[in-house]
Amino acid sequence: MNTIGQTIKNAREMLNMSQEELAQKVRVGTQTIEKYESGEQIPSNQTLLKISTVLELPAVELLQQ
Repeated sequence: MNTIGQTIKNAREMLNMSQEELAQKVRVGTQTIEKYESGEQIPSNQTLLKISTVLELPAVELLQQ
């Protein structure tokens, strides 16, 4: 089963987007994106909504993990 971080990483890679690009669009640091993707940190609900918008992914898909 994918974690939230793995789902974020997969969606980001499908869009050929770097961690840095995603970080800029979501307005967080690149290290924060790294932590989300590695499972070290879980994004807040507000950040999840921003990520889902940027990655064109329904927030429900991120929250089902």
